[in-house]
Amino acid sequence: MSQPELPGWRWGPFTFRLPFYHTRLYWPELFQGIFIAAATGLSLIPLMTMFFGLTFEEAVAASMIHSILISSAMIVFGEPYAPGWLTPALPLVLAFAIGVGDDPTLRLQAMTALSLDFALLLFVLGLTGLGKKFVIWLPDTLKAGIILGAALAALKRVFIDDAERFLLQQPIATTLACAVCLIFAFSLPMQRLKEKYRWVAMIAALGLLPGFVIAALVGPLVGEVVYDVQWGFLIPPVGDMWNKMSPFVIGFPDLGTMIQAMPLAIITYIILFGDLVTGNEVIREGLQERNDEHIDINPTRSHFALAIRNALMGISAPFFPTQGAMWTGVHVIIIQRWKQGRQTMDSLHSGLISYYGMGIPILFFILPLVTGLQPLLGIALSLTLVLTGFACAYIAMAIPRNNASRGAVVMIGAGLAFFEPWVGLLFGVLTTLLLVGWDRSVEPIPEEHDDAPVAPMPVKLEAEG
Repeated sequence: MSQPELPGWRWGPFTFRLPFYHTRLYWPELFQGIFIAAATGLSLIPLMTMFFGLTFEEAVAASMIHSILISSAMIVFGEPYAPGWLTPALPLVLAFAIGVGDDPTLRLQAMTALSLDFALLLFVLGLTGLGKKFVIWLPDTLKAGIILGAALAALKRVFIDDAERFLLQQPIATTLACAVCLIFAFSLPMQRLKEKYRWVAMIAALGLLPGFVIAALVGPLVGEVVYDVQWGFLIPPVGDMWNKMSPFVIGFPDLGTMIQAMPLAIITYIILFGDLVTGNEVIREGLQERNDEHIDINPTRSHFALAIRNALMGISAPFFPTQGAMWTGVHVIIIQRWKQGRQTMDSLHSGLISYYGMGIPILFFILPLVTGLQPLLGIALSLTLVLTGFACAYIAMAIPRNNASRGAVVMIGAGLAFFEPWVGLLFGVLTTLLLVGWDRSVEPIPEEHDDAPVAPMPVKLEAEG
């Protein structure tokens, strides 16, 4: 007999659940939240310092704001997903923002434009219910081309655009980290070992952490990593960060930039929608084991929550696309524990909030952890992008059903990776129409409050998001 959803304080369509009061603390999720978040949550810092004019401490403050907003998805808005970045969009976003000019202010205004455009798009599509219809209306070839474009852009940034800044500075440690994570996440021989040996499966469940730990150990031995650990506590300089990033200080983007950013916001929405459908399917599969807890799946609430989070980020610490719906790997790990029964995890919301609300914000104040990770952040960034590239590529190439569509997908992906978003999207639409046709297939989309089973979508294992 299904019980009502875990109670909290209702406000509008949302539910506020206060950690410790409404939810229980689970230590396994807390420790994973601290250490795995440490491996990924700070990996944007090299980009913020190199391309956007922030100091290391200011970039830590920006990362803290991003993580607090991510945690608000469960605590403030009551979402049932493990949220993260919209990682496949990151390489396309970096190309767009860095491409507006050398001035960090212009680049941050481009990030603001993307965040506010995306928030507006989410709000309108959520309010009208057009989001589901829009994604069903898109042809499969164009969807696959967009995902492959993200893959090519991610790999291009690692191996070409930023190779001298990151990969070639730490080639052995970065290669080892990427190899270990790719093998544990995607290797078919390793999959057989995970089924045979429980300890292999446990290591694989840690996501990016094993590869990151090996890089941290091997890096000093080959002279690519030098640690300078400082003791004490760090108070992130939020005020200094605000003065460098907030559009209230540096100015809002002009209308031209807002219009230029909209195609990329639309592309990101398509990626987001796939995450929502995947997350719903993982929850529904878990509900077959946990019929003692009701989980409210509400796409309209999700659209509104994401719109608010992206708008708040856009006016405080704009760095699109850190405010997505789901970190698939973590979502799956927490659901697996929740499926084991009430004695293991009383509520899915308790597990999610233990991982995020009680884990991630802690690390930004621990100076030894932050300074110890500093020489590894370039490796973490390369690792994030390589895994994103691989995952997006295999998802994209599984979608086409004939050779014409496969060829078109590669052309669309290249267009999006190498040209401006407007040009790439227009090129993708024309390529689809002329070479394949509008090959739309109606995918089952979960209805609000509907517990009917949904056809599974490919679960992508991303760094975050």
